[in-house]
Amino acid sequence: VQLQASGGGLVQAGGSLRLSCTASGRTFSRYNMGWLRQAPGKEREFVAGITWSSSIRYADSVKGRFTISSDNAKNTVYLQMNRLKPEDTAVYFCAADRTALAVVRSYSYAYEYWGQGTLVTVSS
Repeated sequence: VQLQASGGGLVQAGGSLRLSCTASGRTFSRYNMGWLRQAPGKEREFVAGITWSSSIRYADSVKGRFTISSDNAKNTVYLQMNRLKPEDTAVYFCAADRTALAVVRSYSYAYEYWGQGTLVTVSS
């Protein structure tokens, strides 16, 4: 499966962005999907994930501000990001976990397929 992420950009603190990740190749309807991010000089970290059965998990740092959703008909997963903060600045990656467990896994090595990343910059 190939993943294409888009929607990043420059936004002021308090603003919003919506990231999209579209899958091609095999459909991801039975995959678990995740968004992870990597800030300069930091390790990649989990942001949000959704299972094929629509179970959702968020990192504590984004709870109440970010919303993950998926549209299986469009092979697309979204990350709506509201009330953005400068510390949200990072390259955001979408990724697919083909084990399709009933729970979202938060560690990077759980994900076998990765998109190219899209840069989100939040100015203060």
